[in-house]
Amino acid sequence: MDLASKSIGIVLSGGGSKGIAQAGALQFLSEKGIEACCVAGTSAGAIVGGLYAFGKSPEEILEFFKSIYFFHWKHFTFKKAGIIDSESFKKDFESILKETKIGDLKIPVHITATDLVKGKLKVFGNETKLSDAILASSSFPGMLSPYEINGKLYSDGGILNHFPTDLLQGRCDTMIGIYVSPIQNIEAHDLKSIKSVTSRAFDLLYANYNYQKFSLCDWVIEPKELADYSTFETNKSKMDVLFEIGYLEAKRSHENWNL
Repeated sequence: MDLASKSIGIVLSGGGSKGIAQAGALQFLSEKGIEACCVAGTSAGAIVGGLYAFGKSPEEILEFFKSIYFFHWKHFTFKKAGIIDSESFKKDFESILKETKIGDLKIPVHITATDLVKGKLKVFGNETKLSDAILASSSFPGMLSPYEINGKLYSDGGILNHFPTDLLQGRCDTMIGIYVSPIQNIEAHDLKSIKSVTSRAFDLLYANYNYQKFSLCDWVIEPKELADYSTFETNKSKMDVLFEIGYLEAKRSHENWNL
């Protein structure tokens, strides 16, 4: 069956900097003429999915990740509940997305975040600014401060829905999942910082529940090599490698999925 002739939904998991591999996978899909009719994304997947739905190419998404130095001094905060101030990235996103709202996009995108006060999943509606939805969804707890929208505090959508396959059920003929959170390969000596322990805890929390969701997808792209990379990778040359890993895994797995 010709996949390019079907309505395609693409689901993008969280994964920090490893989300760059999703852009690489999207590059392969684009070369095959496979374009999404709808997208769902959480955390890093919200960044990639939001930029993709806005019209940015996979290469442009890669360059965007490279343009932001996550641990620059200007991003640190001593007044908010996090090491990094999520609000400090607002100009980076608004410089590209401007005042674009989710409802303005030609490709519908479903972005999740966690309402910290109510303890419920939030799927942002059409009137939400795309930049706000992305920043709320990607505010990794313990690292980035909660992001405020209309007086409500939001944190990473991955807390409650790291791989939002359910949001696209019934919205497309075929669902492609790009999952970039394989359990990282580590040793005991790797767990010596707040960042490393927090990342490990979330990896383990997500793993079992999210692997069960693979059955909802017609095709899953999961680059196992990403287990060797940090959730908060800042080396630009490694970002190129992550992009390539995603591309090559999409190419390899394309041959194995009967769609």
